[in-house]
Amino acid sequence: MDDTPLQMVEDEEGLADLLSRIENEPVLGIDTESDSMHSYREKVCLIQISDRHRDYIVDPLAGIDLAPLGEVMANPEVVKIFHGADYDVVSLKRDFGWTITNLFDTMIAAQLLDLPKVGLADLCANAFGAYMDKKYQTHNWAQRPLEAEHLFYARGDTHYLLALRELLQLKLKRLERQDVAAEEFAALESREWRGGTEEDHSATFLRMKGSNKLNDTQLRVLRQLWKLRDDRARDLNRPAYKVFPDPVLVNIAVRQPKTMEDLAKLMRAKSSMYRRHGKSMLEAVVRGLQDDSALPSPPKKVRTGTRPRYGARETDRMLSVLKSWRSKQMKGGLPLVMIGSNNQLKAIAGFRPTSVEELEQIEELRGWQIERYGDELIELVTTFEAGLEKTEGGGRRRRRR
Repeated sequence: MDDTPLQMVEDEEGLADLLSRIENEPVLGIDTESDSMHSYREKVCLIQISDRHRDYIVDPLAGIDLAPLGEVMANPEVVKIFHGADYDVVSLKRDFGWTITNLFDTMIAAQLLDLPKVGLADLCANAFGAYMDKKYQTHNWAQRPLEAEHLFYARGDTHYLLALRELLQLKLKRLERQDVAAEEFAALESREWRGGTEEDHSATFLRMKGSNKLNDTQLRVLRQLWKLRDDRARDLNRPAYKVFPDPVLVNIAVRQPKTMEDLAKLMRAKSSMYRRHGKSMLEAVVRGLQDDSALPSPPKKVRTGTRPRYGARETDRMLSVLKSWRSKQMKGGLPLVMIGSNNQLKAIAGFRPTSVEELEQIEELRGWQIERYGDELIELVTTFEAGLEKTEGGGRRRRRR
């Protein structure tokens, strides 16, 4: 890395130079750094890019129009290499509206090879003898100026990706798993940010652990405490959980202290939270007790996945059969979670497909899984249903519609 130039991109001129240098590059390493642990609303603070000749660090907080870089991300002729792409993809879509195509994920590739350790630092240490210090994983990347050690850390996350992809590709080819990898990578490209709507945000207090045990009065107090915390978090530009922890708010909503002395029994009296926000918390309790407005409905859970056709009892029994089958697939070399995740097996158990066409209706499944294991899965279902018919006196249980 010491022999590779590092180029900072902090203005329009720097971006133009970057684009001119990478326009004919077939492969790019990409990573991002965000401030999710330090800001009220997280954002992408750095975009790291590596090609065959240079490492680049783009500063999105410098006020540059990054739309031209988005065109590179959407170019299907250019391979974009990430490590653990899920968060990067959804963050880039959320902040810039970019589309990411022709993605290669070194972590997914390492998982498909069933490597013992799939973290980037471990992969680079084993492949190149490169030491990567991860002490800046929780750094506040929104802070400026960026120090030399920050830049060194950030560029390390993309510098080795091109070479690492070459190695992993060779191993995937030897084991004939390129098709599996390609489908998994394509699924990552479709990831979307699920931050919720403003209406969902106003009802997030109902998601706090323990809130389902509160009565309506306690919930109204909790709502006022949540609003107080949300306002303070926005003003301080801090994550809400770092202002007041959820358990503290729920406990106050239940106990409803009237005085600072009462409040001191629920938290450390010498804590900054008590000293700085105690009075406001008591005022929020009073507002909640005086509040008679309607409570919101809990945020609706968007139903995803394949709708089951059978009841829970039969589904659980079929799921046990499928898990037993999965545990016998070790000889295949793929990690068991790749052969079939619990979520995928549950979808099969609830739908119980008896043909390839029905297997293809299970949206949780990948095409490569159907191709490799479809016949076995159909046989398992057929055998299971034959057993049901015997135990139920020849009558097959009706499917749910």
